[in-house]
Amino acid sequence: MAAHRPDDAAFIRRALELAEQGRGHVEPNPMVGAVVVRQGRIVGEGFHERFGGPHAEPNAIAAAGGACRGATLYVTLEPCTHQGKTPPCLPEVVAAGFARVVVAMIDPDPRNNGRGIQQLRQAGIEVQVGLLEAEAQRLNAPFVKLTTRGLPFLTAKWAMSLDGKAATRTGDSRWISSEPARKLVHTIRGQADAILIGIGTALRDDPLLTARPPGPRVPTRIVADTQARLPLQSRLVLSAREAPLLVATTDAADPARRAALQAAGAEVLLLPHERGRPSADPARPEPVEGRVSLKALLQELGRRRMTNVLLEGGGELCAAALAGGLVDKCLVFIAPKLIGGRHAPTPVEGDGIPTIADALQATHTTLRPLGPDALIEAWL
Repeated sequence: MAAHRPDDAAFIRRALELAEQGRGHVEPNPMVGAVVVRQGRIVGEGFHERFGGPHAEPNAIAAAGGACRGATLYVTLEPCTHQGKTPPCLPEVVAAGFARVVVAMIDPDPRNNGRGIQQLRQAGIEVQVGLLEAEAQRLNAPFVKLTTRGLPFLTAKWAMSLDGKAATRTGDSRWISSEPARKLVHTIRGQADAILIGIGTALRDDPLLTARPPGPRVPTRIVADTQARLPLQSRLVLSAREAPLLVATTDAADPARRAALQAAGAEVLLLPHERGRPSADPARPEPVEGRVSLKALLQELGRRRMTNVLLEGGGELCAAALAGGLVDKCLVFIAPKLIGGRHAPTPVEGDGIPTIADALQATHTTLRPLGPDALIEAWL
């Protein structure tokens, strides 16, 4: 196989930048970018702009026109070979007359999964695969997980002080994070399929959980609520006819409560119980024994083709999701504040681990400033 050329990485990186522009608009499809290069110069670009719309390759080919013949196509995901909402990209790529195609990653969809690469080579086109593959995999991690495991990608998000507190000992948490951090959270919400909280957070904070201003997606607000205790006068329920609300509960909930929530516009989803020992703290709103099964909830969301779920707490729900191996990434907003207090809540509660050797270790992290705060993105 021929070696990558010196400029290949730069052009694939540009394709990844283009693909990112589809975030929130194309799901459950993958984000894909494509760049056409002739004699070292970009002559056409494109990306998958919206679900059901043309894919990246046809858009880039249309932009480049006749300059495609003998040129190189850089694309972040293997061109598709199957009919979906749009025709397959592969025939158009072959017909355009490319001499070479550079692909960042193989498509995990079993309908494709290497077939596109094989057909390009059979057409006499030089193909190279795997350049900046890790970056491409991270970009489309939600698509990969839904395609290969049938589960949405779960991002746990929390804000905390320098000393790791999510609120004061009185429960006050407004606002730990700065305005730039809160603005980014609304952007992230507007790109998610669903936002998940526990009943403890719903009762304590009475959140609305909408994106302000609205983003490209209208996320389903989900409350894990074993006994259907979400108040009918809560902001979540009062807005249930304007923004989707799903109450994930169990057969432990009073049928009359379930019916009242449904009558108010919420969807009530009956799920199995989580099994485990009872909580040692009777003050906890959701004891371990009898809690809504988060795995069953995520499986149902996967069946609904949801790709991105944002977990916004609280500490017990985060602990349960982490302990169950359900969290894929953590977004941690750290404010330059010290709170203290042995009874002040932390972002991840539960029983914790007995030894440092048992700690969950992030596999990839980034750190960036955000106004006075810092944002750590940690992949698990």
